[in-house]
Amino acid sequence: MTAPAPDTRDREPVPAGDAEATDGTTPAPAAAAAPARGTGPEDPDGRPAAGEVAEPGPEPAVEGGRARRWRRADALVALIYLAGAFWVTARGWRDFDGRLLGSRPNDQGFNEWMLAYAAHAVTHLENPFFTTLQNAPAGVNLMTNVGMQLPGLVLTPVTLLFGASFSYLLFITLNLVGTGYAWYHVLSRHVVDSRAAAFVGGLFCAFAPALISHSNGHPHITAQWLVPFIVWRVVALSRGGRVVRDGLVLGALVVAQFFVSLEILFLTALGCLMLALAYLVFRPRDAVRRLRPLLSGLAITAVLVSAAAAYPLWMQFAGPQHRVGHPGTPDIYALKLGSFVKFATKSVAGGPTSAVGWAPNTTEQASFYGWSLVVLAAAALWWLRRETTVRVLGAVGLVSALFSIGTTWTVGTRRTDIPAPFALVQSLPVFDSVVVSRFALITTVALGVLLAVAGDRLAARRTEPAGRLAARLGAVAVAAALLPILPMPLDAKGRTPVPDFVTAGAWRDHVAPGRTLVPVPVNGMTSLYWSSAAVAGFAVPEGYFLAPVSATDNTGRWGVDPQPTAKLLTAVSLGERDTTVGEADVDQARADVRHWKADAVVLPDRGARRHDDLKTVLDALYGPGERVEDVWVWDVRPFTR
Repeated sequence: MTAPAPDTRDREPVPAGDAEATDGTTPAPAAAAAPARGTGPEDPDGRPAAGEVAEPGPEPAVEGGRARRWRRADALVALIYLAGAFWVTARGWRDFDGRLLGSRPNDQGFNEWMLAYAAHAVTHLENPFFTTLQNAPAGVNLMTNVGMQLPGLVLTPVTLLFGASFSYLLFITLNLVGTGYAWYHVLSRHVVDSRAAAFVGGLFCAFAPALISHSNGHPHITAQWLVPFIVWRVVALSRGGRVVRDGLVLGALVVAQFFVSLEILFLTALGCLMLALAYLVFRPRDAVRRLRPLLSGLAITAVLVSAAAAYPLWMQFAGPQHRVGHPGTPDIYALKLGSFVKFATKSVAGGPTSAVGWAPNTTEQASFYGWSLVVLAAAALWWLRRETTVRVLGAVGLVSALFSIGTTWTVGTRRTDIPAPFALVQSLPVFDSVVVSRFALITTVALGVLLAVAGDRLAARRTEPAGRLAARLGAVAVAAALLPILPMPLDAKGRTPVPDFVTAGAWRDHVAPGRTLVPVPVNGMTSLYWSSAAVAGFAVPEGYFLAPVSATDNTGRWGVDPQPTAKLLTAVSLGERDTTVGEADVDQARADVRHWKADAVVLPDRGARRHDDLKTVLDALYGPGERVEDVWVWDVRPFTR
């Protein structure tokens, strides 16, 4: 297969069904004239012209032997992605109940609770978008946090059988597999001919530093297995055809992604908008021609999404406990210019200190491609600069990368006062709630697709004598660029065991449905771990979530201020005060359990710091406790009912 001829690179494509081609000839009807992989202009060898990816449509007819080889290739790709995902998460699988995977245990604890609550909501027919089972009694707006309603629903049987910690680990592992294979599928069926090139593109999109770093507790970010299909259906809409059907298909995909991760859906929509604007710049005539079917299809998509998401959208922007913006300034979570050529903490060339100062934390390492890949990408952009597809990918990747820098430019690890592109949009709705570094997720996708396209162009030249050498050198260059950023296994550390009183279900004799169990010390993460182990069977105080500052100020903040008794018990556990309590402390303690709507206050018999001092204080506040299995229980119902 030869490279595209120069005279076809920039000519306007002929959409299927147009009455007349640009050369004045009358084409055959679209159904008959469309080639197996495209209806745009073709080179003499039958592939779409440079800058044009293939049209959606049926797979090309292949001989039985070739079809079997393709199926085996697909299966091998899936197995490689699966092996890579287990390599990344292996340390968590050694003991999923006793270990926390990655560097963000609080994020994992919150997401385990979300999966547990989803199973509870399904089995008890409760609201999946708001609950008072965390942060009792005020509750938590789950839409303004990380909802994950669809994964929670799908994983409900797994959660009920094996627990939320198993479901979380399965989810974070399969996200890498699904994201990689989804990109491979779309690239190999619609964008490139070479399955090896599609494999490399999918590998990068799933195992680049961005998704590995977000595997430290952010399954809603790594769950990108619908993204390639959404992007492709947007492209398909722009080419006309069955606009109603395609609009409904896109709508179904968008609704599904809405209930997986609203943040990733926003970034996907923004990426598609960047793609459309870049195409308008590079191919204005064709872009205008595509606008009508695109807008018609998007209108149908919007109707479907509005109907399906009306209530959760209201909850997101106007419901109880909704918040506006993200805690802190945008630049707290922004990247630096130099972060694009550094190496991530969990990469072959990285290490514990390789990203220090260049990213907000170990989770938000959304760039970190290293010099080798940046140079390779620049070379590919230059080599294929006449192809519209490559120009568009370059523009989208660059703009999204600049957005991830934040509101001001950086020099080294220092931030200057010079405004950067994100400053133009930082106050717009939704933009004010996005973690800025995550714009580089769009850059990662653009780079992954660029790698696939460049690899495909090299593979197409293997029939030429000089092309074989170029293909081999290109493969070596890609391997050399990707090797330093290949992922290393995430760390894992032990977690404090949840008492048997909770895991064995003895709590049911002491806490009525919907009422609150108060773990001591009153700590947000302890509350979540205990509640998750009970599949959100009881309400808990505090927690780990985003909420408004107050009833009159909906600016976003982390958590809530602890009640006075929670502060007292924490101070005792830290040795910051003695066990002496006065009448005012007793009155406040009983008022606080009424506020929490508590039935029981529970102290583990082991694992709590200064256990004896805590028991002495609790006896003074609520009367003598009762030993039940491996905990002490204070029945506070006489003070709260």
